[in-house]
Amino acid sequence: MFFTVKKIFLSCIYLDSATAWQMLFQDSATPVMEGIINLHHDLMFLITFILFFVLVIMFRTIFFFRYNDSKTDFTSQSVTHGTTIEIIWTVVPSLILIVVALPSFALLYSVDEVIDPSLTIKCIGHQWYWSYEYSDLESSLGVISFDSYLVPEDELEIGELRLLEVDNRIVLPINTHIRVLVTATDVLHSWAVPSLGVKVDACTGRLNETSLFILREGVFYGQCSEICGVGHSNMPIAVESVSIDKYIAWLNEKI
Repeated sequence: MFFTVKKIFLSCIYLDSATAWQMLFQDSATPVMEGIINLHHDLMFLITFILFFVLVIMFRTIFFFRYNDSKTDFTSQSVTHGTTIEIIWTVVPSLILIVVALPSFALLYSVDEVIDPSLTIKCIGHQWYWSYEYSDLESSLGVISFDSYLVPEDELEIGELRLLEVDNRIVLPINTHIRVLVTATDVLHSWAVPSLGVKVDACTGRLNETSLFILREGVFYGQCSEICGVGHSNMPIAVESVSIDKYIAWLNEKI
């Protein structure tokens, strides 16, 4: 009961799952997602400034060079071209693109960077559920692994989210470098958790790799983001990040 109340309370503080009519990002829980949100905000400010600048110039041009009924031609007939302005509107956009490219490339390379991980987890897509393996950890029955299925609507408890809750969550420690390997057994899937800033295609016969470094505790929801058949909407993802002590306690239960 306490955990359910705590989960509802945290859901009111952080936006870690999709909501109806959502327009903005979910709250970040990794450095990568923080970088994506900051880059988006910076670019939106720049784009908005350019938009209004272009609109002002466009309406000013329309106003001063509009059709004049008292003449047989446009009032702008004496205007041909200007070398200076053409140079300006070629050089300035080029400089803007360079300014935009530098932080974009820095973020892109940071997304692909995999620091020596302390933990490796393997995510396997099926029609239509996910399987997980903790490749570095073994129990008496072998590698720790489990399947994660959608919880039916009639079995949901108070505070659990429809079409997003699963019967077995991925439990991961915070402030730990984690390597995530993603693959599939049948068709294309995609393992995506917006709050963690991760979206990796799951391809049959291929291992795709990404990394996670979760900054705070919480439950982060995602879904399969590759149309994979009639049960595509029944493949939610739930990642529960906990402290190291709670993670070790969870491992002891599995082992």
